[in-house]
This record gives sequence, C-alpha cells and structure tokens, in this order.
Amino acid sequence: MTGAPVVVKVGGARAVDQGGTLSSIADLLTERDAVVVHGGSTAVDETLTELGIEPEYVETPEGVVGRFTDAETMAVFEMVMPGRLNTDAVARLRTAGVDAVGLSGLDGGLLSGPRSSAVRVQDGDRKRIRRGDHSGRIESVNADLLEGLLADGHVPVISPPMAGRDDGAVVPVNTDSDRAAAAIAAALGATLVVLTDVPGVLADPGDEGTLIERVATPDEWAEVTAAAEGFMQRKIMALEEALTGGARRAIVADATADRPARAALYGGGTHVLPAAVGEPAPESNAEAER
Repeated sequence: MTGAPVVVKVGGARAVDQGGTLSSIADLLTERDAVVVHGGSTAVDETLTELGIEPEYVETPEGVVGRFTDAETMAVFEMVMPGRLNTDAVARLRTAGVDAVGLSGLDGGLLSGPRSSAVRVQDGDRKRIRRGDHSGRIESVNADLLEGLLADGHVPVISPPMAGRDDGAVVPVNTDSDRAAAAIAAALGATLVVLTDVPGVLADPGDEGTLIERVATPDEWAEVTAAAEGFMQRKIMALEEALTGGARRAIVADATADRPARAALYGGGTHVLPAAVGEPAPESNAEAER
C-alpha cells in the first residue's frame, strides 16, 4: 500500500445508499489502507418509531443540533448500530472481497472518554440543562488496535457506541459518528473522507452549484463555518477536530457519486487542508495538494 491510510465515514441519512457505498470502497483498497466508520441515524429513528418511541433532537446554545439519548434510546442504539448495521456492513464488504472486521467503540477500548449525563440545550429563548443523557466525549483512540488490524490486511469497520466512563464503570454511550471518524483519522494521521447526502459544503445550502471545493486558509475556513447549517455543523466540527488532531486532510463529499470514496480523494467534494485551521502541512503534502 502507498500513502497515508484513509478513514471513510459513510453517513446514515435516508438518501445515502449505505450498502452500495460500502461495496464501492473495495476498489480503493488496492492502493490504500482504509478504516470504515458508519452512521445510522435514520435506522435508529425508524426503529424507535416502530417501538412507539419518539426520536428526540435538541439544539445547543451554540446552534448545533444533535440527538438526545435517554436510556430507552440508548438501548435501541445498541441494538441497531453495532448489531444490525455493523453486521450488515461487514457482510457487504466481505461479499465484495474485503477482509472486514466489525468493531464498536467499546471493543478493545477503541473509543473511550467520560459519559456526559447532562447537556446544555436551547429551549426557545431559554437555556437549560437536560439530564439523563447517555452520550460521551471521545478522549482517546486505541490506534495500536487499528494499526495491528491494518498491518494484518484487515479493514476495521467501526460504529458507535463508545466506551464511556461513569463512576468507575465502563458503559456504552452514544457518540457522534462523524466525530468518531475524526478522532480515528487524527490518531492514525490519516485522510478523513466524510460521505454524506450532499455534494459537500455549499455556500448557499439550497443551491448545489455553490459547492466550496477547496479550503486552504483561515479566511476560507471562516466562510465554510458560516455557511454550515443544521447537521452540517457537526461535520464541520468533526473536520476541524480531525485536522487539529493530526489528520492529513479532511473531505466532505457526495455518497451518491460513482465510486464515491475514490471520487472524493481525487477531487470531489469540499477539501479542507490543515493550514485552514492553523495547522502545518503534513511532511509529504503531495496528496493534500491534489
């Protein structure tokens, strides 16, 4: 293999054909080591609804929208993400000839950090604290585990939950899959590719013709952060965390493109370079300048 590894995050939005996107990753593996991280928000919401549980999303005072994970939701999350979706993803990749190994963030302490049992939310004009959340903030990544699997020719396929610390116990807690992918890319010094249901970051979110293709300076980064709305805000946070943590490059691109992971690596989507967030370029920047 040549070049730095690639962390490919496959989104869980309704418009993303997760199975087809996963299958298309196989041809990338002839030239790059890869780690796959998958989401599953739509599948979790659908299962909650089938069980008569209303999915709940909250907005932080900073305007970022995310899931509120109470105990019932956490139980469904565990069932859907590392259970059905991760198993399906591994089966799809193995069918395509990829030696995939499924992991959750708990396995081997892959993703770990403290549980956040309370979150600050914006409720109309008021800010308040919601308690009873089962989410966590990633503080460490077991990069040795991933590097060992990659060295042996395996492709790790990773989903939340993560290993949360709660009063001395390790418990499964929800964590955002974009930010999980970012933490992994940072730990491996990898390129992060976030595949989602839009072409990339759009200057006008309602006009796909306003795609921002390259972000290389702090001023350009400020334009991107200003343009991001809704769930794209979390992806922008993930890109910044990846780059400030040591990732070589970060890309948001269209999961519906032909061979989407390769299309993203070779120019598709929005490419963000480390310099945009005040980080030095990697030692070898040939890849980052494509």
